[in-house]
Amino acid sequence: MRSDYWDQPAFETVRPRRLVAPLVFNSPHSGKVYPPRFLAMTRLDHLSVRQSEDAFVDELFSRAPHMGAPLLRAHFPRAYLDVNREPWELDPKMFAEPLSDTFNTTSPRVAAGLGTLARVVAENKPIYRERLSLDDARMRIEGIYMPYHAALQKLLTEAIAAFGIAVLVDCHSMPRIGRHGDRAAPDIVLGDRYGTTCAPALMDLVETVFSAAGLRVARNRPYAGGYCTRTYGRPHHGVHAIQIEVSRHLYMNEATLEKNAGFEPLRALVEGLVATLIGVDPVSLANGTRIAAE
Repeated sequence: MRSDYWDQPAFETVRPRRLVAPLVFNSPHSGKVYPPRFLAMTRLDHLSVRQSEDAFVDELFSRAPHMGAPLLRAHFPRAYLDVNREPWELDPKMFAEPLSDTFNTTSPRVAAGLGTLARVVAENKPIYRERLSLDDARMRIEGIYMPYHAALQKLLTEAIAAFGIAVLVDCHSMPRIGRHGDRAAPDIVLGDRYGTTCAPALMDLVETVFSAAGLRVARNRPYAGGYCTRTYGRPHHGVHAIQIEVSRHLYMNEATLEKNAGFEPLRALVEGLVATLIGVDPVSLANGTRIAAE
């Protein structure tokens, strides 16, 4: 089966002119290039199918390459393919053919309709009119998912070669979270898989930057970090990974998917975060030394 992205790149690595820090920024859910064949397969209108996007997150972090750190960003949308899942987390109800035991068909994400190929978008709206073929899944996973992760691994390997350490910053957005009792909803959720995927000092530093800007920051609840954070975050092997979830209400209208007046101030804050992270001494991070925002 010919790739749906045969005539355009499915994703892009934006490299700095000079690598100045061991940082790798990853925006796997901000893609908004919807292939015509996919749109013909969906029962949703164009605005509804976009509800799963981390819209504009790649733009929020777009200054990173200009400052000396690469940015890997998807052009394919999350509703089409989710690279923040295991490679073969597939829902058997979505496919015309039976799925063998080699596929992960029983994960909580599959049960929720949010496997590698999602069954639903936000508000549990089904995506497809009809069942898919396994050839379609293989085209997306073997042709896009695998190369995407190869590109991410390459960036991390290059960082380790240059600095002896790598830091993956996995960039996401989240729907506005409702208030829970007396607890105010967070604006930012940082995930490190409950302290297992990055140095505590790195989490402290990122939290400090956002908190100093007046934003409410939570850790690991309700988002502890997905497949990318869990898979690549190996602090004892020199690779730290942190997931950043930004509440969409800070910078966009969640219904119309249009930027609001908060977009530019938030992008400036993110640029400040990038500058702060670039200023971290890799040796201090590797040794677990306390680091502070300038």
